Amino acid sequence: MKYSKGKIGRVFVIKLEDGDRVPDAIEQFASAHNVKRGLCILIGGIGRGKIVAGPENAGASPVVPMFFPVNGVHEIVAAGTIFPDEKAVPRLHMHGALGRKQKVLAGCVRPGIEVWKIGEVILLEITGISSSRKNDDRTGFSILEP
Repeated sequence: MKYSKGKIGRVFVIKLEDGDRVPDAIEQFASAHNVKRGLCILIGGIGRGKIVAGPENAGASPVVPMFFPVNGVHEIVAAGTIFPDEKAVPRLHMHGALGRKQKVLAGCVRPGIEVWKIGEVILLEITGISSSRKNDDRTGFSILEP
């Protein structure tokens, strides 16, 4: 285990609107407001998109993700982190559960999901640390280095 210790900085309340795309909208907000690191919570509606839910083969290197479509309006609850990549660009890593009727999809929203009507985001800035994401050739992931 590796860790770093920081503090909560600014707190943002963000209203995403119909058609806004996640992670793009949150990353653009972070960049525009100079948020380098943070914790993000999202609730609301999703109209369409794609998520990653597991690798095709747990032993493969690099990892080959399995993509699943989000068809139709779903409720979402999601949490994620924002840290700068190797080019100092804020990158959101967010996982969520999306429900419609009695079915639930869960996974990473990195491929992109589109807000339906409204998305409520709370973004807590983390200050006093230098944590960032580093590309890992073995896995193909951009991995958090605390």
